[in-house]
Amino acid sequence: MASNAAAATALARRLKALRTGRGIKQAQLANVMGVSGPLISAWENADNPTPPPVERLKTYAELFASTRSADARRWQPVPVADLTGEELARRDELEAELLELRATATGEAPPATPTEINQIGGGPWRFPDGENVTIVCAQLPDDIRGKMPYADPADPDYVRLYDYADLDSLVELFGHVRATNPNANVRFKLANHLSEDDYTTHLIMLGGVDWNVVTRQLLRSLPLPVRQARREDDTAEAAFEVRTDDGVTRFSPQFDADERRTLRADVAQFVRGLNPFNRKRTVTICNGMYGQGTYGAVRALTDVRFRDRNGAYIASEFPAAWTYSLLFRVGIFEAIALTPDWTAPGTVLHKWSEPPNA
Repeated sequence: MASNAAAATALARRLKALRTGRGIKQAQLANVMGVSGPLISAWENADNPTPPPVERLKTYAELFASTRSADARRWQPVPVADLTGEELARRDELEAELLELRATATGEAPPATPTEINQIGGGPWRFPDGENVTIVCAQLPDDIRGKMPYADPADPDYVRLYDYADLDSLVELFGHVRATNPNANVRFKLANHLSEDDYTTHLIMLGGVDWNVVTRQLLRSLPLPVRQARREDDTAEAAFEVRTDDGVTRFSPQFDADERRTLRADVAQFVRGLNPFNRKRTVTICNGMYGQGTYGAVRALTDVRFRDRNGAYIASEFPAAWTYSLLFRVGIFEAIALTPDWTAPGTVLHKWSEPPNA
């Protein structure tokens, strides 16, 4: 095993090689990592090495896991949430290498690597360690809650979760995001109960513009060519509208022509962008014209049979994009929302992204 000094020197040289191998300047790396340029220089100084903290080495591994971040004019790392399975494996390999060098240099035991994360899938639901995540749901309207048992706070059997819309989606997503991000504080809240600190976390919005006022606000702040038309009542036609130079295209749910108007296919949307309240965090929107579509949008990246496939689709279609949107069909069979396969012909109805330098 290398001596402490030799390992510290090797770590400094490795960090410099990672940066210079991509043609990245110290100031660029410092800006992305949120540290000073002199600190990057100190970490790379092989003559008098200063090993970075563990969390900084994990960030190095995340930043250099993908070669898709290379740009002749500007270095824009691929967000961790958009790394492919192969790139996540590269991230883990590089992280283990850097942490082992640091452990030898400092005499400290290397921290455990959460390999179980990759076993349940990373993809867009994997966020950087230690960064808080808030899942936001709409509150059911008073007239609906008034018809439900145990929804009255005065009832001895009051169930607080009965206030929440899109409960299927919330239960499915909350457990998955917590398991995928064991070092993050993952919470869920009603849209009208958010605090100022909640707005600056990674936000995940569940549900569309009819009830979720924060989804409505965020969709207005993102430069999307897609609009979700609000339904004034249950008889109004529900649709997403895509605006182009050629006009407006509407995508509507499909119903059986029976008395109940049974829903057979919903239209759903998955959006990822920068959080307008904190551009170092993200906002993700899973919504449908109906609750079944919202659930399908969530299941696309949690269902063990489809999440890796759909995650790879996002990575290939939107490499390094800051903001992107997918409109897609969610099939309904016997009141069950079927997980959409974004790679299957006819599933994706519209896709759009904003390039990093836009």
